[in-house]
Amino acid sequence: MLRRHFFLVAAIVILAVMLIVGGVKVLGRNAEAGPGGGAAGGGAAAMKGGPGMKGGRGFGGPTLVSVAVVQPRAFADTLEVLGVAKGRQSVTLTAAATQLVERVRFTDGQSVAKGAVLVELRATEQNAGIAQAEARLVEARRAYDRYRELGQRGFASRAQIDQYEAAWRTAQADVAAARAREADRIIRAPFAGVVGLSDVAPGALVNPGAPIVTLDDVSAIRVDFQVPERFLSQLSEGQTILARVDALPGETITGRIARLDTRVDERTRAITARAEFPNPGRRLKPGMLVRVGVSRGDRQNLSAPESAVSVQGENAFVYVIRQAGERTVAEQRPVLTGVRQQGFVEIRDGVQPGERIVADGLNKVQPGQPIRIAGARQPGARPNGAPAQAARSPA
Repeated sequence: MLRRHFFLVAAIVILAVMLIVGGVKVLGRNAEAGPGGGAAGGGAAAMKGGPGMKGGRGFGGPTLVSVAVVQPRAFADTLEVLGVAKGRQSVTLTAAATQLVERVRFTDGQSVAKGAVLVELRATEQNAGIAQAEARLVEARRAYDRYRELGQRGFASRAQIDQYEAAWRTAQADVAAARAREADRIIRAPFAGVVGLSDVAPGALVNPGAPIVTLDDVSAIRVDFQVPERFLSQLSEGQTILARVDALPGETITGRIARLDTRVDERTRAITARAEFPNPGRRLKPGMLVRVGVSRGDRQNLSAPESAVSVQGENAFVYVIRQAGERTVAEQRPVLTGVRQQGFVEIRDGVQPGERIVADGLNKVQPGQPIRIAGARQPGARPNGAPAQAARSPA
């Protein structure tokens, strides 16, 4: 019993000592703060901002930027559409019959002339068929000549002569058919061009319709593209057009509209135009994606470098440089943009000619932020430390 009361009294004494010590510490802090509260005064000073806070805006020192001037520039009013490059003539050669390959007479990528033999198929059976048909032709010819002679002597009727003449002409047709079947075993180039890659080799079995090799006339490239019918009045055969391909960055290809379709597609309300582009060096390949630009004239409008225009969703902004007292600040201003050409953006509204804008580094600039122009001295600039001395002089 006595031990239990001893522990209870000890706990109460310890708790009391802790409360006394805590109260002494709180009183000591209030005495150090003094009247008015030093912490509150420090907070007010923080709100007012110290050196480098620029009047409480919290941006730190001015950001170094480069400058561009808004000025007029010529923009080409171009209708850009997509098309796929094709050779002037293109074909995929196939076999007309099921047969084994006897001989391949081309190499991949070879230029061939019109009528050149590319592949020979085995034609043993066809050769025998020709020999058989020619033998029947000789027999039919002799029979016809004999009965025609007998008819002239009056020993054969006209009906018999006509019968043997028909047999002779049938034999002629059989020979022609046999030779045609033999010709199907020889695959020739229908026009001059360049053959593509092929996996066909002697001994391979080919079937009708199975591709053997491609042949393209790439001396010129054709591009078919569709243009909305509302622009039909701005198209004409022989019109010069420009094109770009992703495989040749920075290069513009000049061609012309060779043909316009005779009909407008009633589903898409567009007309198909066919352009031709010269292809020296065979740099353009069939199948390339081509961006065709149909010129609709030129116009003058304000411009800005692409790096000076910030796009946020559907809105575009530039940072106009203006003076706010002794400071130079960046004012964010929305603009209405147009086309982008040769590294410049067309500005249709939002700025005036001659205004200066931030040229690059927009990710470092905030609206209303003080800036410093590269290579220029800030108006009213003072030596380092002068603002701090001026702030302390009234004290």
